[in-house]
Amino acid sequence: MSTGADAAARIYAQIAAELGVAPWQVRAAVELLDSGSTVPFIARYRKEATGTLDDTQLRELDERLRYLRELSERRRAVLEAIEAQGKLTAELRAAVESAETKSRLEDIYLPYKTKRRTKAQIAREAGLEPLADALLANPALDPEAEAGRYVNEAVPDAAEALAGARAILVERAGQDADLLTEAREKLWKQGRLRSQVRAGKEAEGQKYSDYFDFSQSPSGMPSHRVLALLRAEKEGILELGLAEADPADAEALAAARQRFENSVAFRLGAAAAGGPAGAWLQQTVQLAWRRIHAKLSVDLRVRLFQDAEAEAVRVFAANLRDVLLAAPAGNRATLGLDPGLRTGVKVAVVDGTGKVTATDTVYPHAPARKWDEALVRLADLVKKHRVELVAIGNGTASRETDKLATELIRLLPDAKLEKLVVSEAGASVYSASALAAAELPGMDVSLRGAVSIARRLQDPLAELVKIDPKSIGVGQYQHDVTAAKLDRSLDAVVEDCVNAVGVDVNTASPALLSRVAGVGPLLSENIVAHRNANGPFASRKDLLKVPRLGAKAFEQCAGFLRITGGSEPLDASSVHPESYGIARRILAAAKADMTPSGAELTGLDPAEFVDESTGLPTVLDILSELRKPGRDPRPAFKTATFSEGIEKIADLRPGMVLDGVVTNVAAFGAFVDIGVHQDGLVHISAMSSSFVSDPHDVVKSGQVVKVKVMEADPERKRISLSLRLDDDAPAPGAAAGQGSARGSRPQGKRPQPSGQGGRNAQGGAKPRGGTASNAPRRPQAAPDSAMADALRRAGLA
Repeated sequence: MSTGADAAARIYAQIAAELGVAPWQVRAAVELLDSGSTVPFIARYRKEATGTLDDTQLRELDERLRYLRELSERRRAVLEAIEAQGKLTAELRAAVESAETKSRLEDIYLPYKTKRRTKAQIAREAGLEPLADALLANPALDPEAEAGRYVNEAVPDAAEALAGARAILVERAGQDADLLTEAREKLWKQGRLRSQVRAGKEAEGQKYSDYFDFSQSPSGMPSHRVLALLRAEKEGILELGLAEADPADAEALAAARQRFENSVAFRLGAAAAGGPAGAWLQQTVQLAWRRIHAKLSVDLRVRLFQDAEAEAVRVFAANLRDVLLAAPAGNRATLGLDPGLRTGVKVAVVDGTGKVTATDTVYPHAPARKWDEALVRLADLVKKHRVELVAIGNGTASRETDKLATELIRLLPDAKLEKLVVSEAGASVYSASALAAAELPGMDVSLRGAVSIARRLQDPLAELVKIDPKSIGVGQYQHDVTAAKLDRSLDAVVEDCVNAVGVDVNTASPALLSRVAGVGPLLSENIVAHRNANGPFASRKDLLKVPRLGAKAFEQCAGFLRITGGSEPLDASSVHPESYGIARRILAAAKADMTPSGAELTGLDPAEFVDESTGLPTVLDILSELRKPGRDPRPAFKTATFSEGIEKIADLRPGMVLDGVVTNVAAFGAFVDIGVHQDGLVHISAMSSSFVSDPHDVVKSGQVVKVKVMEADPERKRISLSLRLDDDAPAPGAAAGQGSARGSRPQGKRPQPSGQGGRNAQGGAKPRGGTASNAPRRPQAAPDSAMADALRRAGLA
């Protein structure tokens, strides 16, 4: 058996080949991970050790390391089990050692696995294996006559003997690891997954109508389609089956099945079977293939799900990263509006630091329709608290509340207000959480949502880390994937985002601090408790005074925690304290302070600052940081403006060019909010004039884009959009899909996605609710006179 060192070296080599890096880089990264170092710390501050592996590579390395270590442990257990049976040959050991996947390993182990007594085992015990071998070796034998020689007390007649011999051959074929591996891959590439609607389920499963008679190769099926099919089967709408070829082509299906049966016959040694035993052997081969096909169908369904799950998790993680790293509006006083109809619009004002300075509830919409009173009260809050931004939640009555904000801005031109509709996904979850109760004690739960909406405009990252990532509303099919795998991936994204931006240790919430490398929930609470008891931290060194924050935790977190205005200027940068000496040498050589000009640093040779403990990658990072200390890697803040008079799908016309905000990016395209209570879909084929393999290469969640309306179907709540503004929209009444942004159809009918994440089964967003505006229509007036009119109508002037 290979040693632990051999197994580790094998794992390092395999991961290195998969990542396209050297084995020594993998070894170094694994050693750092095993010693308790975090991915953000390794990626940022141990570049020399790993050869500059980035956080994406390290996350993939960590995931593969987990799988390969599990495989290695299982391989060891299999070898021990077979050896204990006294059946471990050199050839078998080599086969086990060379198994590169769990499925291949289990195929090899199958004949040796402890299991209940099978018909084949009972037949062997009855002495029928020689009969099976005799018929296989000599098809000229008469099966009935030959079987008669094996009749005894345990085998009452020839029919029983032949049944036992057949069971032995069927099991033998089903335990042939090479046969299983070959057939599995052929089915994956050449087979067809077919779906059919169950009788009487047509009406109930209408959202899955595109799958009522559908087939496609498993290897080419996109993840959203797989998850939709599996969910429809679970709901009892569809029946799924895996065929050797297209079920609609009987001739091709029969030929493909014959090829698989020929493979079984060849592996059994019955390829040239003829004579009296030929028909019996042929039936045996057919039965063996049916059993193998049933097993492989289960295996491939698992593989389909796992591949689809991995893609769904990847898409969710990419969307989450984009949302968390969306442009922050910054330290500007913000008015948060959580829209509602009967319950009113909840209002919260937060100052530049996120502190709540005022709350209110106004009732501008039906049934109260106190539009003018709402305007007056909001205007008063804007003036009193010098509000600069208005954040509007995108839920029920969002469009109506957006109109309210538009009029507010028109009435207060001197305030220079900007407004933005933001996703309120997860706001209600946060409002009812223990964290919200601790942060906003005594505040009504309904008002906490408005606070969250305002703060997430100021700093999406700082606010959204308080919410379970699955509640942020940017995932596909999140309820269809394994919770543990999704949680692990999303937690990694949050951690990477938080550490990429950095955290002000003197203002950050416990939720934000807990995501810093090396901190976690316990230390974050300790940091905040120490801050509350002793005042702001004056330097990073003061962190060592926090209970239970030792040297290892300090090493991991110090570079990601910022202290502005403290005793050490470098504490406000991403330079790690272990590199302060190098940073000071650079500043001294540049004859500059903590904010040197680019010119002062440009003339320096980075190689001059390399020493035994600090390599060139770290020196380059320090130089980059010194040029812009504490720089925020997120993009500049930008707002989108929804078009006036475009409030519902019926208002849309093909050819319109509108502003929109990307709300979600899927494997097949992107959903865009254009202000009509229903997100439109930009299919991947309508994203660029060149080929696009991944929509994330073109757009990101939260990005402001211009789109052209290609089709709008109010009844089906479908909107087709294009990022190619020179696309020609279809003429009115044109057939759906002609000239649209949907592009060409794949094999079979092109089903729209069906799943979670706020999307309906046709691929659009679930309607957000809301009705046509109930605000009274009035002539446009000059701002000053309009405010006076509003005050008079509200009885406040």
